[in-house]
Amino acid sequence: MNPSLSKYWVHDLSPFLWQFPDSFGNWGPGGIRWYGISYLAGFVFAYFLLKTYYKNKRSPYDSEQILNFMTFLVLGVLLGGRIGYSLLYRGNEFLQDPFMLFRVWEGGMASHGGFAGVCIAALLYARYSKQSPFPVGDLIVSVVPPGLFFGRIANFINGELWGRTTDVSWGVLFPKAPGFAQEIARHPSQIYAATLEGLCTFAFVQWRFWKTDVTQRVPGRLAGEFLIAYSIARICNEFFREPDASLIMGMTRGQFYSIFLILGGIVLVRIAEKKAQKSLQ
Repeated sequence: MNPSLSKYWVHDLSPFLWQFPDSFGNWGPGGIRWYGISYLAGFVFAYFLLKTYYKNKRSPYDSEQILNFMTFLVLGVLLGGRIGYSLLYRGNEFLQDPFMLFRVWEGGMASHGGFAGVCIAALLYARYSKQSPFPVGDLIVSVVPPGLFFGRIANFINGELWGRTTDVSWGVLFPKAPGFAQEIARHPSQIYAATLEGLCTFAFVQWRFWKTDVTQRVPGRLAGEFLIAYSIARICNEFFREPDASLIMGMTRGQFYSIFLILGGIVLVRIAEKKAQKSLQ
């Protein structure tokens, strides 16, 4: 296929910002990957958001406390995302080869696992800092979306998690996708996800955080609302994304697991509301 003659754009982006001249042998190709940069960008963005909150008296965390808070958050995202991917998407392979968990150069992170890791991190940090986990959760969800945005952009650069086949003019030919030689275009679902799961949820939580008193009046409610909003965005995007694992009850795994996030979000909102009402009595 001659890329210059195709009516669709042929994905030719490198997953490396800079690649080392030689590989690391069995440890895979070496270099600075966009995927790693996306995680770094997400954490840096979160750090400066938390600094902004403190300056505007919307958070009690000063610089030292932010670093402690970020340590728990980083570990929650990385460990939860990797373990979640291994269990939720490659469970059989993980049972046969548990060491795949450590082969991070092969890629593989699950956002649902990352959320589980962040929830655990929030509980641990709340216990560590001797405070309620509800306001901690609100702060976390207010800084998470930029990381989701950068991560999905990195997915697009890597040419992975491509969309379903399409004939729209903005379709993309992904070299690793089935049908590439036949010029079968696919939705750039990674960009859709970056917009829906990253930008839209970020706009929503920032509006709720700055323009309403929800975090002061009902601590924990914003965290629940975010889980619901993210899950709806993820379910919508899955209609354009090619399933990367077997279906469950006719749904993609992303849609199926998102249902549980929605339920968890609803439960969290209800608990937060009841706790807030009880404190007023």
